[in-house]
Amino acid sequence: MADVGPRWADDVPGNVRCMVEAFGPVLAQAPKERVEVTRDIAYGADPRQQLDVYATRRREPQPVVVFVHGGAFVDGNRNRSAEIYANVLYFFARHGAIGINIEYRLAPANPYPAGIEDVALAVAWARGNVARFGGDASRIFLAGHSAGAAHAAGYAYDARHHPSGGSGVAGLIVLSGRVRADNSAENPNARKVEAYYGNDASTYDARSPVSHVSARSVRTMIAFAEHENPLLDIYCLELAYRLAMARRRAPRVLRLAGHNHTSLIAHINTAEEWLGREMLSFIAEGPKERGMA
Repeated sequence: MADVGPRWADDVPGNVRCMVEAFGPVLAQAPKERVEVTRDIAYGADPRQQLDVYATRRREPQPVVVFVHGGAFVDGNRNRSAEIYANVLYFFARHGAIGINIEYRLAPANPYPAGIEDVALAVAWARGNVARFGGDASRIFLAGHSAGAAHAAGYAYDARHHPSGGSGVAGLIVLSGRVRADNSAENPNARKVEAYYGNDASTYDARSPVSHVSARSVRTMIAFAEHENPLLDIYCLELAYRLAMARRRAPRVLRLAGHNHTSLIAHINTAEEWLGREMLSFIAEGPKERGMA
């Protein structure tokens, strides 16, 4: 991490592969005891509209975390490797939450707002089915990494995609999120952004999650790495600023020193627990404010 971090942007795909390979053996030894995994549950008709449920049986109904993986809008699946992204859901299941790991349709075959629509379907599935796994349908939290955070935040903030009763989401965790669409020269994934959001940059602001923040936005936690994919740290901070201004209170924000875009998600469920504990604390606080959407 110390070697790769400062030169992260020089070869993002290569450095991602490096981190996935390096964390694989570590996560293979990570604790997974008592976690029951139910795999390949369909939440829609498309083959990619599937999810896995991670649960540890307890007496009381548990909060639920619906996790949306990254992949720059055109790539990725809920099992990036044998260990990543399952590590995220194992962590939540071990610590008293039901973890739901979703897969979704990809661009260019499925452009905006397909990712948001799939998050909406997954939340609806959770509300209707999570009780049989021990989950509390009134405490569903969304968490997303990278492009997955864009889809999760797009659903959480943009009421155009909510059912008549509201989003059904008690909170949102944005992890290194591409919460603003851009195809600038600084963005190495500009063509992938265009594959999802389209080539007309004049539409990007209206399609960006940051543009739909309001005083009624769902309670949000934001985390990003010291060594990010270009601009993602800036967009996470823009989201934090807009939330603070709209709600007149700053959200929970973490900057993980020494980490990079991939290690931020890959280290969850290892011995380093600062981010994990902060997420658990955020969930435990629950929807305290009337701004819940």
